Amino acid sequence: MRQKTLFSYEAPFSGEHNIYGFIYGAGSYSDPIHSEKSAAIVGAMRGNEHQQLYICSKLSARLARLEEEGDIVPGKSVMIIPSVNYSALNAHHKFWLSDDSDINREFPGNPEGQATSRLAYSLMQELSKFTYGIHFPSYYMRGRFIPHVRMMKTGHESTNLANLFGLPFVMLAEPRAFDSGTLHYNWQLSGTEAFSLYSGGTERINEEYAEVAVSAVLRFLSRMGVIRYNSMGGNISTLMDEDDMLSIRSEAAGFFKRMRNVNVEVSKGDLLAEIIDPMDGHILSEVRSPIDGIVFYQQDAPLIYQNAVIFRIIKKIHK
Repeated sequence: MRQKTLFSYEAPFSGEHNIYGFIYGAGSYSDPIHSEKSAAIVGAMRGNEHQQLYICSKLSARLARLEEEGDIVPGKSVMIIPSVNYSALNAHHKFWLSDDSDINREFPGNPEGQATSRLAYSLMQELSKFTYGIHFPSYYMRGRFIPHVRMMKTGHESTNLANLFGLPFVMLAEPRAFDSGTLHYNWQLSGTEAFSLYSGGTERINEEYAEVAVSAVLRFLSRMGVIRYNSMGGNISTLMDEDDMLSIRSEAAGFFKRMRNVNVEVSKGDLLAEIIDPMDGHILSEVRSPIDGIVFYQQDAPLIYQNAVIFRIIKKIHK
């Protein structure tokens, strides 16, 4: 393993901070003729992404063992960037400490801009050199969901490669206005085969989902000829359009009592949850499935607001 400094900055009151990449299969990494920058893996961009950082730590341990045993294919290399926002992690703050900016809205970055924009630029200069790019982002809504690979419809996406992770679903999404500033979007446009792998969980570590994510990445790297690894298991992925999912919103505010978990089939009319009055305990609303399908996402907050998205259901295509 080799360590590479990707970006340095001075933090108020705490001195210099460095963003590191950890390179595996580095024996030929410095030889541009005989080496390949095969895959880059990026973990936590926000200070609350503990699950994403944990996944990278587990991946680093696995890759270190594979490197020691000679099972990273000669001429290939993998770089892991566990975190790009150490200060926020240390302070348990979600965004950049000095100006509360979100690094994953700053790509492709500006070398003359603010700190997060300079950081994004430095990362982009390095990451665009890799053949494959994997990012562990946090889901934009709090709650539980089925682990999946997500790709944007930029005209540069490869769903066939996304299937090789062996996760249950590959989700395609239309880019939204703010997506133009994300790593995934700019990675795709730079020519890297980029994938966002949503593992389930953000602030709390979920050991089961972390292992699913680690196995998925090792499975992909094995199938792309980067590592030698027994990639048994996995799913035959179902390709889904994100817009085809049905969102269910709460009709009332109160305690949220869930009756169904994610990744289970439900039929039209099934009771999914109850919303309970926090003052007198009576049931304010019963949440029932309006369709046959699979629960993809569920809110996990104990108290919810009215009109909040509490479930997302994958519509059942075949009966």
